Amino acid sequence: MRQITDIKELREIQMGILDDVHRFCEEQGLRYSLSSGTLIGAVRHQGYIPWDDDIDIYMMREDYERFLRTYKDHEGRYRVLDPKKEEHYYYTFAKVVDLRTKMMEKETEGYEIGVYIDIFPVDYVTKDQKELERIFRQKKLLYKIRRCKISQSNPLKSRLAYLCYRHLPISVGMIDKIIEYLIVKKKPTGTVCNMTEAGPLSLKACFPAAAMKKTMDMKFENRVYKAMIGYDDYLYRTYGDYMKLPPEDQRTTHKFEAYWK
Repeated sequence: MRQITDIKELREIQMGILDDVHRFCEEQGLRYSLSSGTLIGAVRHQGYIPWDDDIDIYMMREDYERFLRTYKDHEGRYRVLDPKKEEHYYYTFAKVVDLRTKMMEKETEGYEIGVYIDIFPVDYVTKDQKELERIFRQKKLLYKIRRCKISQSNPLKSRLAYLCYRHLPISVGMIDKIIEYLIVKKKPTGTVCNMTEAGPLSLKACFPAAAMKKTMDMKFENRVYKAMIGYDDYLYRTYGDYMKLPPEDQRTTHKFEAYWK
């Protein structure tokens, strides 16, 4: 294997994945949007945030589930990882990986994964702050238990909690079903949120559903992809003054190693 040490080379692999996901979504009429730091980068830098090294996109739950069922590329380079179908898969959201590559991450020890982009489902949520905080607390605990049962290393600060969670008499499949029941709302509401991570105990990262109803073209690394029409509202609610550069000590990258097979 040859290690990928140049961030430009890593990004080009990620961009290749994004190009194919964009192609497929356009052909199939699926909505998606650049999200999180990727969307900040598109708006503020017209590309990656200078110190960033990953790509995130959002899909409404209906589009997300259809994407997981039907995604195929033309050349067999890429594959979607569905959390419900991948044994020992650490994450609770989907990724599309480049099968020609291999990633080394502490979180995925024991599970082989390639260079990827993240795909997060966006779900309808209640506007009731107290109810939403209760749901966030419950799902945060469930995610901790799930990760302890899958990870070969301790993802918690407490070894006692890790051992207790790891040996609880409940399967990962059962945990996934409980999480799905907790976060997937079939009935539309006026508010949506990425519910597949621990998240905040407030409405901070939630935003109006209208923001995701339509998408618009947005430049990213001299190419054009899709962004939610309400990107400004989403970014401001989630990150505050997102056009302002963060302090240097907060400009972090992810810790992993990448290789060509």
